[in-house]
Amino acid sequence: MSYTSIITLASTLACPLAALALDVPPLTGRIVDRADLLPADREASLTADLDAHERKTTNQVAVLTIPSLEGDDLEDFSHRAATTWALGHKGTDNGVLILVIPSDRKVRIEVGYGLEGTLTDARASRIVRREMVPKFRTGDYAGGITAGVTAVLGTIEGAYREPAESAQPAGPSGAHPLLLLIFPIFVGVLFGTMAGMFSGGGIVVGSLVTFFSALQAGWLWAAAGAGVTLLFSFFLAQAAAGLEPQAGARGRRRAGWDSGWSGGWPGGGGFSGSGGGFGGGGASGSW
Repeated sequence: MSYTSIITLASTLACPLAALALDVPPLTGRIVDRADLLPADREASLTADLDAHERKTTNQVAVLTIPSLEGDDLEDFSHRAATTWALGHKGTDNGVLILVIPSDRKVRIEVGYGLEGTLTDARASRIVRREMVPKFRTGDYAGGITAGVTAVLGTIEGAYREPAESAQPAGPSGAHPLLLLIFPIFVGVLFGTMAGMFSGGGIVVGSLVTFFSALQAGWLWAAAGAGVTLLFSFFLAQAAAGLEPQAGARGRRRAGWDSGWSGGWPGGGGFSGSGGGFGGGGASGSW
């Protein structure tokens, strides 16, 4: 097979894959509202806020809404849009893209390399979950986008304060986590006491005999070990509850997804990206 034939075959096979990728809209401003979610006055107000933020910090934050992903992957499209628009400045990589897709009920905050230490994955996730998604669930898209923009800008500038979440049960059935440690020991002693009572030793004698017998036999240590294990598992679950896995996506993009585009789209209404790079940092959500 000739070299030309191989190139032709490869191009033919690649065409169906390319057709699956959703086109990135041209960058026509700091807000590209293809899904028509923002009233004109709200869009103008947010645009002014984004412009003022860039003048103050040089960070470039943009908003993109599209009606649907049309089967494309959320993170792939978000990263492709951010790198195509080249948000942020080359060398500082200080760009952020807020993407909202109402038909698919999905949202993502894509964070440039240079802002990953400030707008961390965990912080971006909390903004999505606490500020944006609750409003999107009620159909208040303008309110959710506004809250997201405000929180992102505030986080970068160090002025954002996270809203307090309602108290969550500390353990099963609202039990305090320390009960996870105490409960197995209590159950072991209780059963031992009952055994002592039925054997004729009485409650006090039965309890003491059972306690020291259990200690000697290792039952009490086993119960304590079970409690410690449960307690440790609980705290691990609590620590992971607010985090959205990003490592796989980030590694995939760092391996070669950056486009190298460094100029934005022509005719962008006075706003264009300045060559910023993205590595997959950020957070996604749905409602």
